[in-house]
Amino acid sequence: MGAGHAHRLYRHGHSPVHTLPPHTKLAATFAFVVVVVSTPRAAMWAFGLYAVLLACVAYAARVPAGFLLKRLLIEVPFVAFAVLMPFVAEGERVEVLGLSLSVSGLWGAWNVLAKGTLGVAASVLLASTTELRELLLGLQRLKLPPLLVQIASFMIRYGDVIADEMRRMRIARESRGFEAKGVRHWGVLAKSAGALFIRSYERGERVHLAMVSRGYAGSMPVIDEVTASRAQWSYAFALPCTALVVCLLGWVL
Repeated sequence: MGAGHAHRLYRHGHSPVHTLPPHTKLAATFAFVVVVVSTPRAAMWAFGLYAVLLACVAYAARVPAGFLLKRLLIEVPFVAFAVLMPFVAEGERVEVLGLSLSVSGLWGAWNVLAKGTLGVAASVLLASTTELRELLLGLQRLKLPPLLVQIASFMIRYGDVIADEMRRMRIARESRGFEAKGVRHWGVLAKSAGALFIRSYERGERVHLAMVSRGYAGSMPVIDEVTASRAQWSYAFALPCTALVVCLLGWVL
């Protein structure tokens, strides 16, 4: 996969969570999210316990609460959608602070907020303790289709290249006195977007030809063989297994 690629979500550290093999963390996070989604929405106490479990993982990973909460802001659009549900849903109504709200809408909003927040928090913790390169290696180890892994790898590698090209084009426009202020400037921005697309396409062709000339035949060589011991798997799956017990209690009680 080549050299490492830092990203803003990653927080460098040497905690027990950081040192786990990436494919164990990916599998554990996926299993945890599946368990959370499978929990009945009426078992509110279960979601509180899930939050406590994630807090324990964050503590073990030495991820500060502020760091985690800031990155949870990505779910704001879903929060806005959930807030609207009690007002637009149909069915039995109930008065809350003088507002007529739908009972099914309230349950739906709670369901979206609780499960969505826990899923996003688990994903943020995964990204905070695993570098992008390690995530790709973990996906490769979990036997994700190689073509999808390659596409994700190229997106990560050349996303910053394209962003840097956009920055240079913006500086070039501003150095010539251009400043987008309204609809009449959209034509210039559209031409810039077209030029960026052509440059990116040409760069992709050159990269592909360079890869073919070096023996690329549809699959990338495996440089780092990532393995995990039984103890590491057990440590990683402590979270979803504990969550599964909570989920089963939520269905029984």
